[in-house]
Amino acid sequence: MRFLLDTEQRDFADAVRGLLAAADTPTVVRDWSRGEHASGRALWGRLAEAGVFGLAVPEEYGGAGYRPVELAVAFMELGRYAVPGPLVETVAAAVLLGEGPDLAKRFLPEIVSGGAMATVTMSFARHGYGPALDGDAAQVRLAATPEGLRLSPGAGAVRRSLDPARRLTPLPPVGELVGAEPPWGRALLWARLATAAQALGVGVALLERTVEYVRQRTQFGVPIGSFQAVGHRLADVRIALDFARPLVFGAAVTMSPADVAAAKLSACEAGYAAARAALQLHGAIGYTAEYDLSLWLTKARALRGAWGTPEECRGVVLGRR
Repeated sequence: MRFLLDTEQRDFADAVRGLLAAADTPTVVRDWSRGEHASGRALWGRLAEAGVFGLAVPEEYGGAGYRPVELAVAFMELGRYAVPGPLVETVAAAVLLGEGPDLAKRFLPEIVSGGAMATVTMSFARHGYGPALDGDAAQVRLAATPEGLRLSPGAGAVRRSLDPARRLTPLPPVGELVGAEPPWGRALLWARLATAAQALGVGVALLERTVEYVRQRTQFGVPIGSFQAVGHRLADVRIALDFARPLVFGAAVTMSPADVAAAKLSACEAGYAAARAALQLHGAIGYTAEYDLSLWLTKARALRGAWGTPEECRGVVLGRR
């Protein structure tokens, strides 16, 4: 089966890509990593104007309705340009808040317009007290508790993670109870789809940058890209990404838990393979934080375990979870 975007979806992808290409995202990522959110908030506002944050929000609250395919299109571009911020978490929060009319009317218009970032504890599906992403920047902080979903009044101290742009913050499990039985499973489904698409975009960017680099770097008087071993390594990455892409868009069509888990597993493993190949083929320069490649390398590794480890996703595919 071939999953081809229609004209409107391709135009949407081009619009998001053009917006991000003009945004100097490496500078935005480095600012965000230091806790300087001004440039990130400005980019967030432009993404909101493009309609990115309305793709999991009903039309009556300013959204575009539930559009998982378009969400995958947008998040692939967000990954390609390594955009920082609680992107997936905002989608999960929108789904959690969209079930009740009162909550939806109270929170969703601000999320759609870009006026409010949202985050949620990443272990919410197991009712844990795990950290949330960018709780210091988000205005809507949702904490999972045994009683249900609470609107946390603040965030704890930032914890460093492998990806400096992913700023982990604990959310106190106190505050207003906004949902006794929120749709955990549905929110997790959307979060995994968005993460899969984001990881796919990260992998594509890493492959593109690595191909360009091996054409320029020379050894023994020839570009290293002419070496058979290098070509085979990059071909393996390309095949993995090409196999992951239809899984991601197929999952966006069906939105079944097994399909989404398979898409996340495949896309995140392909993105991680792209990161490993990029690091090896760039050599020592790939290890330096000053080199832009590192912004995608660390994100590929972090996304691999976000919203479901490979083992958890395999369990869903095999029907064990």
